[in-house]
Amino acid sequence: MAKARRRVRDTWKEKIWYDILAPEEFNEESLGTSPAREPEMLEGRKIETSMRELNGDFSRQYVKLFFEVDHVSGETAYTVFTGHKVTSDYVRSMIRRGTSRIDTICDATTKDGKKVNVHMLAITVKRAKASQQRLIRETMKNMIIENAAEKNLNELVKEIISGKFASNIYHEAKKIYPLKKVETIKSKVLN
Repeated sequence: MAKARRRVRDTWKEKIWYDILAPEEFNEESLGTSPAREPEMLEGRKIETSMRELNGDFSRQYVKLFFEVDHVSGETAYTVFTGHKVTSDYVRSMIRRGTSRIDTICDATTKDGKKVNVHMLAITVKRAKASQQRLIRETMKNMIIENAAEKNLNELVKEIISGKFASNIYHEAKKIYPLKKVETIKSKVLN
């Protein structure tokens, strides 16, 4: 007697393609499509993109953005911003011999109660003394905390991604010692 062959179910055909949209602060731009059998399987999925892919801005293509699917409505998945990162090759390209690299990493709370971890980098024109570096670091930390407390999360994210946040800190910190560049190289929404 021949055994009856068991029929294999093709689960790929059961999947539905969902459009994934960026949050409101990124004008709900399309982040692409993703398949899932159930809408619940899409929730929590992480998406990584660059500024160039999101809005065609070639001047900021070194900025990587991170999103997470928050909820699904119909065949559309909506995301929330979870953080950003500047590529390491861009950071290396800014640093030269004879300059000082000043890093500041701190947690800040926004006006709407969200906690954000922000990593700022300042590069001086020439090598700075340890006391000047410490003062620049403290100034950066204080400005991060103050600026975050005045804004809600969406406003803060817009400023960080556009570079306005780093520009404000640059204009304040350059009074201590001449700076070549200030950049927000990493941010992460903690809650």
